[in-house]
Formats: sequence, C-alpha cells, structure tokens
Amino acid sequence: MASDARERMVRSAIILLAQHGYQGTSFSEVLSHSQAPRGSIYHHFPDGKDQLIAAAVEVAGANAVAVLDALEGLPAAGIVDGFMAMWRAVLERSEFSAGCSVLAVTVSSDSAAAVEQAGGVFRAWTTRLAELLGDAGVAEPESFATLMIAASEGAVVLARAEHDLAPFESVHRRLLAVVG
Repeated sequence: MASDARERMVRSAIILLAQHGYQGTSFSEVLSHSQAPRGSIYHHFPDGKDQLIAAAVEVAGANAVAVLDALEGLPAAGIVDGFMAMWRAVLERSEFSAGCSVLAVTVSSDSAAAVEQAGGVFRAWTTRLAELLGDAGVAEPESFATLMIAASEGAVVLARAEHDLAPFESVHRRLLAVVG
C-alpha cells in the first residue's frame, strides 16, 4: 500500500505542476490532491520537494515516451497527429487549466538539478520523435522533432491563455503541412 501512496503523490505532483508550476506545487497540495497520509511524504521523499518533483518529471517524461512508442510505424502525418493529440487531451481534460509539467519545471523551478532533469526529458522526447520521424521518411528528423516539441509547447501555452483550441489547431495544421 505504501507504494500506492507514493504513486498517487507522484501522479498528483505531475497534475499540480502542469496546473500551477513548481512554486505552486507544495507538499500540502500534493497530499490533499493524492489523499495520501501526511507521514508518507517524508517516508517516500525524505530529501524534500525536489525529490518529489524529480520523480514527477521522470514519470511524466516516461509517460510521453510511452505515447510516442505507440506511434511507431505510422506515417509522418500520423506521428504529428498522435503527438498533438496527447497535448490536446491535456488541454481538453483540464479545461485549459493544465499544460506540460516538464515545461512548468523548466520555467518555474529555481533548482538547477530540476531544470537539468527537464532538459534530459526534452532530449529523450526529441530522440524518440526523431527516430519515429526518420523511420517515416522525414528529412532532418532531429530538426523536425525539435520543431514539433517547441511548436506544441507554445501552442499549449497559447491555447491555455486564450481558453481556445484555435491557436493549437493552427500549429497542428502547419506541422502537418510541413510533413506533407
């Protein structure tokens, strides 16, 4: 059962990071959201908040790679659609209140280690996307993978700010146009 509490706290941290950023994700909010016992926070994360955030970034990164893995073998347009569908689902499920927890750590954490870890997650996403895109015949797949990540992250931010999928869909259409 203890690992269940840890898992719930990590999942809650991912959600809270995506909604409120690093500074807005406190132990008390994670406990409230996860409904984990108060003592479990220090049992599972004795090194404090940064340890919890590191676990959340690791899991969020792995979750996205799992989504990418499911796109293996698709044509380039299917890869773009699948990647964008992941972010569209975040926006729709949260009613525009959440974005990317990894981006949130990158832009709101004062911890160099947390930002470095987030950079590693973005590199892993870029590498996996580039593999998929290369297999699908996209020229310069690393460059296009970087473009997809940067464009989708920006599109999520614009959609959240405007409470509207229009900017997100515009970016999606442009990415599809590039891969033909």
